[in-house]
Amino acid sequence: MKHGRRVETPIGEVRLVADGGALVGVWIAAHGEAVAEAAPRAEAEPSAETTALLDVAARELDEYFAGRRTAFSTPLAASGTAFQRRVWAALARIPFGARCSYAQLAASIGAPRAARAVGAANARNPLAIFVPCHRVVAADGGLGGYGGGLAAKRWLLDHERL
Repeated sequence: MKHGRRVETPIGEVRLVADGGALVGVWIAAHGEAVAEAAPRAEAEPSAETTALLDVAARELDEYFAGRRTAFSTPLAASGTAFQRRVWAALARIPFGARCSYAQLAASIGAPRAARAVGAANARNPLAIFVPCHRVVAADGGLGGYGGGLAAKRWLLDHERL
């Protein structure tokens, strides 16, 4: 059963969604419809395990925004195709403060001609910030796109340059 929590951050409201023992969604308010779609529909009280998980995720997110955390330990469980999960796993390996292009990301998963497909999978990442899709930029160094809005992407990239 999904349960969620809203967290205020420097880039606006972030919605954390947990299902059982893992975080399954992290949505920046600018995602619009995606936030509403991912919002928990359960009316039952969350279990102690889910409450504890959301507490940890919210604390880690606060630490990240305060500049005291560069990696997350919250258990994650993204739902997607096998290809999407490969892309998301590659995203998780991009170090804090680093950037890579869609083509570089495609090459890193052994699909060097799949930059557009990698971009599409990147856009469907349900775990923003925790799985750092904001670290992927256009080949020319431009920001490219971001579901949470370009202002949020710019802020996150600047923040990681501490």
